Amino acid sequence: MNFGELLWWYLGNARDYAAQMLPCMCAGMAVYALALPVRRRRLDRLGLVSPRRRELALLLFVMFAAGLAALTLFPAGFWRRAHWLAALRGERPLFPRWADLHRILQLVPLREIRRAVRGPWVMFLVVANVVIFLPVGFFPALLGRRPRWWKALATGLIASGTIETIQYFIGRSADVDDVLLNTAGVLGGYGLFCLARALFPRLIAGFQCQTRGDDNGLSHGN
Repeated sequence: MNFGELLWWYLGNARDYAAQMLPCMCAGMAVYALALPVRRRRLDRLGLVSPRRRELALLLFVMFAAGLAALTLFPAGFWRRAHWLAALRGERPLFPRWADLHRILQLVPLREIRRAVRGPWVMFLVVANVVIFLPVGFFPALLGRRPRWWKALATGLIASGTIETIQYFIGRSADVDDVLLNTAGVLGGYGLFCLARALFPRLIAGFQCQTRGDDNGLSHGN
């Protein structure tokens, strides 16, 4: 497989994952819209206003989180169009039966990471496990109060550990290497936030809630 074919293969897999994320991302957008009036009333009581850029970033993060849930918290291939068509035709159940689940538990650190050099598919999974968790480290630091590296570390370990535990019980693999890679992705996202804050401090500060009636005063809120 030459470089062009390999690149096209990687892009095809990325497109397939994006398509599987789309239904839940739309659901995430709906949840954001439904929660918006409640959040605005709460901010009003606190005398705060959320800038447009903050709201856009929050919407993107909610949609991403919903899409990530689509990929990680459902049986493999659950959101594929072919799976739903087969279920509607009665050719297969929408959710696999408990007796048909094949659970894989991998608790040896770095085993799958070392295998990454053996083939493009494993390498794709390794890279994807890091890249897809970058927003989990970036957006909470951007939108939250008092971001710290240890908060990002705890978020990565807890979020990834929870996902891997759920995956074991829905017939997918639970792999300690995924926890390591996901957490590395979260820390990488936090690092990107720190870099952006150092290079563009005023821009990054604009993603925090502002005190109503004071364009120059910045305050933290949700």
